[in-house]
Amino acid sequence: MSKGYGLVVRFHLKPGAAEGFDQLVSETVPEIAKHEPGTLIYTVHSVEGETDQRIFYELYADRAAFEAHEEQPHTKRFLAARGQYLSSYDVDFVAPIVSNTNA
Repeated sequence: MSKGYGLVVRFHLKPGAAEGFDQLVSETVPEIAKHEPGTLIYTVHSVEGETDQRIFYELYADRAAFEAHEEQPHTKRFLAARGQYLSSYDVDFVAPIVSNTNA
């Protein structure tokens, strides 16, 4: 049985945009940790050998926690600002099947 509501996002950055995008992310993630108890995991990854890609893994307690995340001022700021750095992105909504965490 699944526990939580998750998504994986692959961001394809414009050439040379990684520094600005990473700065935006570094301003956003601490606000998520501070204000979103329903966000269980919010991890940002670089991709080995792909300097213009980032992968986000997000796990929320439930869909309501995800919807609350989407309404936060810091999330809205991120969503509004990210476009200047992106060439495209892909989103997959996922449901945990097996996990080695208590999340």
